[in-house]
Amino acid sequence: MITPLPFVVLMGLLGTAVGSFLNVVIHRVPRQESIVSPGSHCPGCDSPIRARHNVPVIGWLVLRGRCHSCHEPISVRYPLVEAGTGVLFAAVTLRFGISPQLPAYLYLAALGVCLALIDVDIRRLPDTIVLPSYVVSLLLLLPAGARQADPAVPMRALAGMVALLVLFFALAAAYPNGLTFGDVKLAGIVGLYLGWLSWSALFLTAVGSLVIAAMSGVAAVATRHGTRYIAVPLAPCLIGAGVLSVFFAAPLSSWYGSLIPA
Repeated sequence: MITPLPFVVLMGLLGTAVGSFLNVVIHRVPRQESIVSPGSHCPGCDSPIRARHNVPVIGWLVLRGRCHSCHEPISVRYPLVEAGTGVLFAAVTLRFGISPQLPAYLYLAALGVCLALIDVDIRRLPDTIVLPSYVVSLLLLLPAGARQADPAVPMRALAGMVALLVLFFALAAAYPNGLTFGDVKLAGIVGLYLGWLSWSALFLTAVGSLVIAAMSGVAAVATRHGTRYIAVPLAPCLIGAGVLSVFFAAPLSSWYGSLIPA
């Protein structure tokens, strides 16, 4: 069934609004600040951001990347997070269509953007975001599970969650300087979603995340931006591999299957 284009556009716009909220979460949660109060304000002069300047992406462009009051530069990351989340929401909508599992995977997209950037910033993943996400994810997948004719799908999702938890727990125990237990907890959530899709998606995510991490580490050492003793933030690698698997695991599996003689 083809997803109506207006609905895809609507989800993309919703994504930019969610991205605006994610910017608040990314900035405040690691600092243990409220994400509700005070409202959006300039981190330099604390001036409240006017409503017309708070429109995702457009507000930053109108202000030309500077605070309206103190004219201090506003990081380009803010509109990039908003636009990137919007693109992800539109892509996820195209992938799943109007379906019971769509809200769950939209949540995964938002969670991934948020945790990936927090990990880049502070090299840890806050339990205040990760642990409640288990409950939220299970609740969001419940409607899809109730309408799923094949009971193996929910069971595979739970097995995927346990499999990645065990795998990354073992890796964290063996290489504590490379992985944190925040990464382990995130791996369980990613395993839940990718296990729901297929075993191949789960496998590609597990292997792909480690390959991306290894390549990132080699690149950091080669460009002298790090040493072999400095851990690469794993959350972006895990989220990146998961996103690629959501979109490409099925076609890759079909392509590989076509190479095997009947």
